[in-house]
Amino acid sequence: MEAKAIARTVRIAPRKARLVIDLIRGKNVKEAKAILMFTPKAGSPIISKVLDSAVANATNNLSMNEEKLYVKEAYVNESVTMKRMMPRAKGSGYVINKRTSHITVVVAERE
Repeated sequence: MEAKAIARTVRIAPRKARLVIDLIRGKNVKEAKAILMFTPKAGSPIISKVLDSAVANATNNLSMNEEKLYVKEAYVNESVTMKRMMPRAKGSGYVINKRTSHITVVVAERE
């Protein structure tokens, strides 16, 4: 049995979020929370919230033991890209891509 939490259209580039999510994949939930607490990246607090939500789903909805939980899957997918224009020389414009992410964390109990 596994519990899942998804954060959709989060305003962080997937490339930056994947650096953080790779650190917690396969770890125990307690260890993953400690890693996220001390990782100085912009994605750490966002991913920490998603992890907390997945743990809450597991304990409240599926009656799992929080001590036995581990991060079974964790991945970041690309979401919509907001396109903005920045004025440049000679009346031209430069496109700025503001990327967003879908962050998914799946937790399960160790046997």
